[in-house]
Amino acid sequence: MNRKTFRLVFLVSCAHAMAHVFELSLPSVEHDIAMDYSADMTTGRVLTGWLSFCWRLPWGVGALLVGVLVDRYGSPRMLIIYLFGCALTCLLVSLQLDLPMMFAAMFLMGSFASIYHPAGLTLISHCTTPDNRPRALGMHGVIGSAGIAMAPLLAGILLYQDLSWRNYYALLALPGILLGLWFLLRRRRISKDVRELKEAGEEEEKLSGRSDPEQAAWLPFLVLTILAALQGMIYAGVLTYLRRYLGMGQQDEEMGPLGYTSFMMALILLCGCIGQYLAGRFARSRILELQLTLVCLANAPFLVWMSMASGTTTRYIAAIAFSIVHFMNQPIYNSLIAKYTPSRRRSVCYGFSFMMGFGVGGLGAPLAGYLPSELLTYLVFSGIAVVAAGMGALLCWLDRTAVQANTA
Repeated sequence: MNRKTFRLVFLVSCAHAMAHVFELSLPSVEHDIAMDYSADMTTGRVLTGWLSFCWRLPWGVGALLVGVLVDRYGSPRMLIIYLFGCALTCLLVSLQLDLPMMFAAMFLMGSFASIYHPAGLTLISHCTTPDNRPRALGMHGVIGSAGIAMAPLLAGILLYQDLSWRNYYALLALPGILLGLWFLLRRRRISKDVRELKEAGEEEEKLSGRSDPEQAAWLPFLVLTILAALQGMIYAGVLTYLRRYLGMGQQDEEMGPLGYTSFMMALILLCGCIGQYLAGRFARSRILELQLTLVCLANAPFLVWMSMASGTTTRYIAAIAFSIVHFMNQPIYNSLIAKYTPSRRRSVCYGFSFMMGFGVGGLGAPLAGYLPSELLTYLVFSGIAVVAAGMGALLCWLDRTAVQANTA
């Protein structure tokens, strides 16, 4: 990557980190919200599962509409709306809301957050080439994973100081506003740099193995998005209740300001950066389909391990291993979206893919809330991982068939 590309990717990646801070804000204080709005833990778990789905549904479904808006208004402008919208909604959540208003606020925050991935990933795909794109997306993923870890870390610090989860949401608004101002002040410069890099990269993309950057492969793209929905269910189900999973075996009164468990959750999610880095570092454009299949399959044994882990230390180690493996899929998956979709429709295609991954995949949260035991929950998710690997194998076959047809 040249200096200009690196600067753009880094700036967009910071916005990516904030998207996941907003996303993980609810799971980071899930137990505390459940205690505030419900009289017992069982009902509270179901309630927070639906709150999480209420956030994730517009996050996924809204991404499809956002893809159209990005094509019309451009990524920089949409990223500004996303940052200010999420920040202001965090301030709304910090107020004393009744339960219906809480559901409405979560839906609104998810709607604003849905802007990020179609806008941010389209911008990165336009300022990179097929050769440097996996590495750029690896960097994008590493910084995003840092945002995932930052949410529970900040929650742990505030709850340890006996501040409430509402104070936590009020504080989350500050970095969103500051980053939004940065994008606002530099919007014209960002737009100019993206145009220049896109024009320079299109010629190189024609030489990357696809004869035309506007060529599309819609059947592999559809299979890829089904895989994304399956992986999204695992992601939503595990992350929504990860803090509760790590705190099992402790007394409820210890789980109130649960500083230690929040810190451990942050550490575990930060380990996802390792997976993102490794995937970005070792991804190869010619075997991306195979690499994605192996990553999906590798999720299964670690989910089985999580289902059977009993001691606190064993649970931490199992969760760390799962985090590293699970987050490896992102740089590979996003590179494949760019491979299979035409440049002029990439925003809409990214939007559709995230509608599947975050919208349909968001059903994993209420599913985990309804399943009667942790053993069954993680075994079900391990089965979903195997099905996702099956979709990856189909993708490998489709890619091989296409290559053979092109060389015939």
